[in-house]
Amino acid sequence: MAIFINEPSHTFNEYLLIPGYSSSECIPANVSLKTPLVRYKKGETPAITMNIPMVSAIMQSVSGDRLAVALATEGGVSFIYGSQSVEDEAAMVKRAKSYKAGFVKSDSNVTPDATMADVVALKEKTGHSTVAVTEDGTADGKLLGIVTGRDYRVSRMDPQTKVKEFMTPFDKLIWAKEGTTLKEANDIIWDNKLNSLPIISDEGKLLYFVFRKDYDTHKQNPNELLDTHKRYVVGAGINTRDYAERVPALVEAGADVLCIDSSEGFSEWQKLTLEWIRERYGDKVKVGAGNVVDAEGFRFLADCGADFIKVGIGGGSICITRETKGIGRGQATALIEVCKARDEYFEETGIYVPVCSDGGIVYDHHITLALAMGADFVMLGRYFARFDESPTNKVNIGGTYYKEYWGEGSARARNWQRYDLGGDKKLSFEEGVDSYVPYAGALKDNVALSLSKVKSTMCNCGALSIPELQQKAKLTLVSATSIVEGGAHDVIQKEKTTSIK
Repeated sequence: MAIFINEPSHTFNEYLLIPGYSSSECIPANVSLKTPLVRYKKGETPAITMNIPMVSAIMQSVSGDRLAVALATEGGVSFIYGSQSVEDEAAMVKRAKSYKAGFVKSDSNVTPDATMADVVALKEKTGHSTVAVTEDGTADGKLLGIVTGRDYRVSRMDPQTKVKEFMTPFDKLIWAKEGTTLKEANDIIWDNKLNSLPIISDEGKLLYFVFRKDYDTHKQNPNELLDTHKRYVVGAGINTRDYAERVPALVEAGADVLCIDSSEGFSEWQKLTLEWIRERYGDKVKVGAGNVVDAEGFRFLADCGADFIKVGIGGGSICITRETKGIGRGQATALIEVCKARDEYFEETGIYVPVCSDGGIVYDHHITLALAMGADFVMLGRYFARFDESPTNKVNIGGTYYKEYWGEGSARARNWQRYDLGGDKKLSFEEGVDSYVPYAGALKDNVALSLSKVKSTMCNCGALSIPELQQKAKLTLVSATSIVEGGAHDVIQKEKTTSIK
């Protein structure tokens, strides 16, 4: 006979945190949001620790290389979507990894006989204003000069003007030899008031650029999440079908952590994928798995060697899995059970496997609730899809700007691998929708606001770290009536208008 769980499963909106004692030290400036991304043994340090508890969903409409850079700048990790060719995903990872490596290979290069129009077109394509002029127009050709925005004026010059006529020639450049350290390069930049410094081989070939803005960016973003080579930490999605081709390509591209992208993770397919990775790479390649909604699913994937485990089925804003298939569980209930299993597993084995809460986040305070319930970090789709850095188009509908947002199980994405149960290579029916979300601007500003709310609430609970929050948190279920009570009610609200002075 079937097993019946008669206790209803609950969502985040059905819980509130009860404030605890707050000492004078409990101020947001003292709160640390550092959290482990991958498994570790008791007494050891995790191979990857994030500075904020936020990762982006493995979705076409969310996680491209631009968002990967923006989120790593704030201290989190983006998982570049895997529902594309192996080559395209690896290229996205490479672009994100090379965006800030201290020593940067030039991606904007022309010959001396190119025109100003070519330079302008290249700038529009790459977004970079520093263009190297090399003998053969390649990134590692003999350096003959540099073009920046100060060398030409579109409104005053003939578009067909040759680059050699307005570039800054090599004999007027300040440059450094191969072998110069990053510190030495930055000292040269500062001493000579440069924006960029070319690094040249003994043969005069361009090797790298070191940019002033990279140094400035690091100082302005103390939470940046960087690897040992000062490159951004970047994640990437894989599936349980083509991992033999995809994993080596992503590892070669520099991905720091992988994650199996699947709607349901309690399966032999994920076990086989994890076993294949462990046989070939041991513990060097970090890979998360999921999704699960109970203790049994967690323990299965933990025993299979998953480095973190995602919790949540059917709770995403564009997910209709519960409607179409009748499977899933309220996100809060699922998370509480899995995190309890995570703690028991740690006590038994001495191995801590981080838990990622994936889905169900509607309001910023739901992030705090997820952390209090035991999550080490949250995975967000709709949240990040709203920002400038997501890969989708910004559209104007009725005078209001929106960003496109679609599920991986929608007809638009057709990510059949995510829902694969060993059948035909197709999406038999939709488990996601195609939609719009209100445009919200830059990632940086919004993440800062959301996390300021998280830190403030943690202080109300007397906690200065995520583990302390999980230890001290008191949560209460709320009734439907008290949910109404929690918002503005029984008043006529004034329209929110902005006065211009």
